[in-house]
Amino acid sequence: MLKAQQLTLAVLIQAAMISSAVASEQSESKGFVEDAEASVLFRTGYLTRDKKHGVPDTSSTAQTAIVDIDSGFTQGTIGFGVGFVGDASFKLGSNNNTGNDMIPQKSTTGTAYDTWARGGASIKARVSNTTIRYGTQVLDIPVLASNTARLVPEYFTGTLLTSHEIKNLEVIGGKFTKNTLSNQISTDGNHLRSAWVWGAKYQFDDNLKAAYYGLDVKDKLDRHYINANYKIPLAEQSALTLDFSGYRTTFEPGADVYSASGPAGEEKTNNIWAVSSTYNQGPHTVMLAYQQNTGDVGYDYGGNGDGKQSIYLPNSYLSDFIGNREKSAQVQYNLDLGAFGVPGLNWTTAYVYGWNIHVANSKNPNELLTDNATEREFFNQLKYTVQSGFAKDVNLRVRNSYYRASADYNPAYIGDTNEWRIFLDIPVKFF
Repeated sequence: MLKAQQLTLAVLIQAAMISSAVASEQSESKGFVEDAEASVLFRTGYLTRDKKHGVPDTSSTAQTAIVDIDSGFTQGTIGFGVGFVGDASFKLGSNNNTGNDMIPQKSTTGTAYDTWARGGASIKARVSNTTIRYGTQVLDIPVLASNTARLVPEYFTGTLLTSHEIKNLEVIGGKFTKNTLSNQISTDGNHLRSAWVWGAKYQFDDNLKAAYYGLDVKDKLDRHYINANYKIPLAEQSALTLDFSGYRTTFEPGADVYSASGPAGEEKTNNIWAVSSTYNQGPHTVMLAYQQNTGDVGYDYGGNGDGKQSIYLPNSYLSDFIGNREKSAQVQYNLDLGAFGVPGLNWTTAYVYGWNIHVANSKNPNELLTDNATEREFFNQLKYTVQSGFAKDVNLRVRNSYYRASADYNPAYIGDTNEWRIFLDIPVKFF
């Protein structure tokens, strides 16, 4: 399988490099220093989960500074550059809870670190419109996405090639051998052996785009993702957007899975897809979405070195509604309060209901406890971004999730929870 994937990647890259329909990015390079960028994001993060049924609550508060330094490319046919990404953090208050993916835990005592730092460097080269980077990176690929929803980002170490040789087409391919989760300090805390990733996205015109990505994590899983998005402009500053996305995953016997049915130690499969329709009229946006799982295991991600944000599907908040054979429906409403005299303030509310969840006995996967467990979540978020002045781009996010599940599904997944997240981001750009 891996040889076929490598061949597919090579063919895609060669096809993209045969014909250049856009101006060369490298020819427009101003220089190693002249195009350099450096910034730091000061983030204060608070995440608390009020658990039910006697399950201990979790709460974490911490402060970090996330540094991102990236040089330009040297001039010439081949440009070279370097980069660095990292974070330095400290715990706020006396909390010792480490179950929220916020604060790393000491292996010797099980308590939370008071202070910690992580990060790494990278080198890069560019020819024409094709860039290759090796080193520590934050990834944003549907099948291999770094978690950025906690205090600090998830890091991957490896090589990523990105090519824009054909107008409106982006082709990527790479291999990663180390993975550091948001609550880990070790460079390879998630013990990733190797993850091959490849794919492409194409913008057909202003309204239609499509994408395909693949992933092969050694001894863990094989995953494929497709997406199509079509925007229909309507009268009076309104638009209707239709979106389809889906994953097909084959979990190898050594993979970490949950909500599985059938004998343990065997290959498991999952198909999950979603369709959504979004209508926008001025400051108002309404989305309806339907999502469905098939196979003999729920859609599992993050634990196998495949990125803890690799869930590019609409029904994803505190719960991702990804139980075995689960079906779920959502209604979401978004309001831009800038139209009502408060520029920079945005409110999102959503309700998601999931049903038809198959829950197996954790001690005997061949025994099905129920074929119709349910879950539901009521989500709200207020987000404010300062629009001007000395504090421009400072961002405050406050979100709440009210989550409940039926009795059979409670111990198998998140469990009944009331969650609050408060994040204050203060970005500072040096150059």
